[in-house]
Amino acid sequence: MKNNFLLLVAALLFYQGSIFAQAFTGGVTAGLAASQVAGDGYWGFNKAGIFAGGWVNFNYNEHSSLQMELTYFQKGSRHNPDYEKNPADFPYIFRADYVELPVLYQFKTGRFIIEAGPSMGVLMYYYEASDQLIISDKENANRPTRLTFQVNLGMKIAVSERLSVGLRTNNSLLNIRQNNVTGDAKRLFWFGQFHDALVIAAFYRL
Repeated sequence: MKNNFLLLVAALLFYQGSIFAQAFTGGVTAGLAASQVAGDGYWGFNKAGIFAGGWVNFNYNEHSSLQMELTYFQKGSRHNPDYEKNPADFPYIFRADYVELPVLYQFKTGRFIIEAGPSMGVLMYYYEASDQLIISDKENANRPTRLTFQVNLGMKIAVSERLSVGLRTNNSLLNIRQNNVTGDAKRLFWFGQFHDALVIAAFYRL
């Protein structure tokens, strides 16, 4: 009797573990980002960058899931001068590379997935130059902050059982500059400069 009970418990645990394992999926993602910095005076998604990393997804019912990602995300701003219109114009480049951790709620209907959620970014590298004068140094009072916080909104479509492609917006909620020296854009209650990015990426389930 005791052996039968132990076998029953073992079978139930194995069954529950199988169900739990089936609820989790994971994979890799890669794509391109076009970005700007709202508030720096250079409008337009002119800075191209790489978006790549991995993801884990937990399906808790037919239509809803949670997805956590760990991505390398290149953002920034670029201005290419038009000397014919303005001879006094000058080039500007701002590159900011982050490791970003989004947590997204996803709603699934047919082949389409709508997703939204926050993310936190950690600055890994930055470079900034205006008129070929490098200003990315420790004395720069307007250097970017170490941490950033964003809101993400996007939509994906399943191309196959394992592959989906999507378009996502990624917008900073807090000023990305350490000392709030410059920036005329406003988010929530703060003026400053803010990353805005559009991402097109493929997601492959392993």
